[in-house]
Amino acid sequence: MSTVSDSATAASPVGAGATPRPIDVALLASVFVIAACGLLYELAAGALASYVLGDSVLQFSTVIGTYLFAMGVGSWLSRYFERQLPAHFLRIELLVALIGGALPATLFIANAYVPGAFRVLLYGMVLLVGTLVGLEIPLVMRILKRNVQLKDLVSQVLTFDYLGALAVSLAFPLLLVPQLGLVRTGLLFGFMNAAVAVWALWLFRHELRRFGAHALACAAVLAALLAGLLGAEHITRFAEDKFYQDRIVFSSASPYQRIVVTRGRAGHRLYLNGNLQFAQQDEYRYHEALVHPVMAAHGAPKRVAVLGGGDGMAVREMLKYPSVESVTLVELDPEMTRIFRDNPTLARLNGAALQNPKVAVVNQDAFGWLQQGTDMFDVIVVDFPDPTNFAIGKLYTNSFYALLDQRLAASGYAVVQTTSPLVARSSFWTVVHTIESVGLQARPYHAHVPSFGEWGFVIASRRPWRPPAELPAGLRFLDAASLPLLFDFPLDMARVGAEVNRLSNQVLVHTYEQEWGRVGP
Repeated sequence: MSTVSDSATAASPVGAGATPRPIDVALLASVFVIAACGLLYELAAGALASYVLGDSVLQFSTVIGTYLFAMGVGSWLSRYFERQLPAHFLRIELLVALIGGALPATLFIANAYVPGAFRVLLYGMVLLVGTLVGLEIPLVMRILKRNVQLKDLVSQVLTFDYLGALAVSLAFPLLLVPQLGLVRTGLLFGFMNAAVAVWALWLFRHELRRFGAHALACAAVLAALLAGLLGAEHITRFAEDKFYQDRIVFSSASPYQRIVVTRGRAGHRLYLNGNLQFAQQDEYRYHEALVHPVMAAHGAPKRVAVLGGGDGMAVREMLKYPSVESVTLVELDPEMTRIFRDNPTLARLNGAALQNPKVAVVNQDAFGWLQQGTDMFDVIVVDFPDPTNFAIGKLYTNSFYALLDQRLAASGYAVVQTTSPLVARSSFWTVVHTIESVGLQARPYHAHVPSFGEWGFVIASRRPWRPPAELPAGLRFLDAASLPLLFDFPLDMARVGAEVNRLSNQVLVHTYEQEWGRVGP
């Protein structure tokens, strides 16, 4: 039986005008699938790294860099594959299918059961998958070389390679993750890689030695991936149940984040990308402290807005003021506002606030919304997650606060949730200093929320803030007498020097990582 190398010497390359053979078209189609699958594994690894380790810019940069390096290693190693190229290609496809397809599921389980090994396993799998993917394209090109001229070969292979990458880069955030989740998406693309191996098995059936063994390997990998696909939801729940401890009552993957709601003895808890956002047992402390100092001090706010806060808890508190005529909730992730509006259990937590006719939901990036709009507001509540990455960090910059000032009525107040002044002291005062840098007065304060510890807030306004004479009836945490105490800072939380957080430096993200990174078990 002749090998590919033997066949290559027997066939003369044809030019661009010749009709391509079905086998060449099939291989080029395989290049499209290979490129799509390879990029998918890279994106899945980056997304999981950002979920677990934070700072999406850093994680995607290091994952992509590692992956590209590994592909270079794979391309270099391809020179040592000289004979039986179809057989090598088939085996590599099966390995990529199995390892790449299982990558999200493996990392999910590792994070739940052996969290200390997550980083090592992440980069180990990225290196391994990248090396295997780096081997694929050179082998395909050498197989095609026997019938296609070099200039046509390179252009055709690269064209299909780039088209595959484009397709998956668009589908990953817009379709695959929201509809399938990371675990099922990884397994599906692993299945596609295995399908390419089966295709190669049939295309080169006359050239392959030990055809039966290759067929058996294909069947085994396909069966394993199919079983994983059928049990993907169980795999995800198995990992998350261990990670979150409490029973998961709702989970969803949006293009922006992994949303998980649990229920235990302390009630419901909301997690975004594994980070606790609120606990039902004490969220009232956080949201009362966030909303009422500015709402009550204004006197009679009519038009108010919430930036972030897609769970509707801040909106619930704002609706306690009869003067409020409209509430605009600006939340990037439509999945957040949907579930806290439509899910009966979750809607009860916010008192069905998002179903109130006074509330208008805008699913848009808050930075862009501030830039594009002209409406003015009496009170703006800024309730973003902590600045764990540059995408969120831009919402704590002087550029953002300058835009906020433009949308605030002359007598209005804005309030910003601002991490812990005890744990992240420099980060907290960086936000205060940044607000002051755009000409706004800043009044920092803090409250104790058991699930988070000491937590900080900052009021930003043109006019001085005065303690209100009264607060709405029925609050569980605040009253007019105790409110001024929140503005007293003990020595270990007192003001320290800080830089202005700008879009050009994002110093807050680095400071935040350093301070919270020191907190450990």
